[in-house]
Amino acid sequence: MEYEYHTLDVFTDRPFAGNPLAVFPEARGLTDEEMQAIAQELNLSETVFVFPPATPEGTRSVRIFTPGREVPFAGHPTVGTAFHLASAGAVELREGDATLVLEEVVGPVPVRVTMRDGRPVSAELTAAGAPREVPLAWEADVTASLVSLPGEAVGMDGGALGVRGRLEPAFASVGLPFLILPLRDLASAEAAVLDNTAWARLLPEGSESRMVYLVAPGGRGEGVDIHVRMFAPDAGVPEDPATGSAAAALGAYLGYRSPEGEWAWSIEQGLEMGRPSRLELSISVQGGCASSVRVGGPSVPMSSGVLTVRR
Repeated sequence: MEYEYHTLDVFTDRPFAGNPLAVFPEARGLTDEEMQAIAQELNLSETVFVFPPATPEGTRSVRIFTPGREVPFAGHPTVGTAFHLASAGAVELREGDATLVLEEVVGPVPVRVTMRDGRPVSAELTAAGAPREVPLAWEADVTASLVSLPGEAVGMDGGALGVRGRLEPAFASVGLPFLILPLRDLASAEAAVLDNTAWARLLPEGSESRMVYLVAPGGRGEGVDIHVRMFAPDAGVPEDPATGSAAAALGAYLGYRSPEGEWAWSIEQGLEMGRPSRLELSISVQGGCASSVRVGGPSVPMSSGVLTVRR
């Protein structure tokens, strides 16, 4: 059988930047094993398979696969899929802001799409999961060895991001957990190299998360607040050029350290890979944590094709 697919560059407004994504808009008939094999064949950070909605509230149901496994929630696939559905006219959206709901394993994820002159210009997800944080009890030298840095590189003054206290490593999540690893400066983030031996020892199977998200203050781009990198070897992603789910987890982490109200940061990622990306993170803080976490940005349609599945 033949299955149509489309690719987009997500979290960028220009081609050949951001994070590439493949979307199969009519995936009915594919088995779990076939979806995983297709994701491995295309070898992008994630591939999305779209199905009819399972509930009256849903716009579409989606399954998200990395080359190594299925994930319950991911940022650039959610944003990119909503952008594709709007761009292809698969869903009718009014001018201005309109919301569609993607049913993911983690639950229904609302995505606000901004339309101008009948075309989407950006999409912003609202994370479905509740904010969660698990402290990390490692010494600084041990943590730093994970990314081949000296111990003094670990940690950040929260004031650099406009939040309270000193920022130390912790696991955080709003549906997909990451190890949030704050670093003292941009140079440390740029110099970091994941030590796969240390990674396998410190984050064995069964760990809270095996995905490592480096966070540093400032950036190279104009108006950037935070520079990040993300490593996920066991998901088949040695380094990711743009990770919306990790940005959302960072929103949960910062929510525990922010005064009540509305807060926003611009994040850059992918520069070390030659795939510059820009993600917009915003949170609402109420009751000592993030009551809402939102991540958004533009996408660029890149290609279309047909994949034949022979059975």
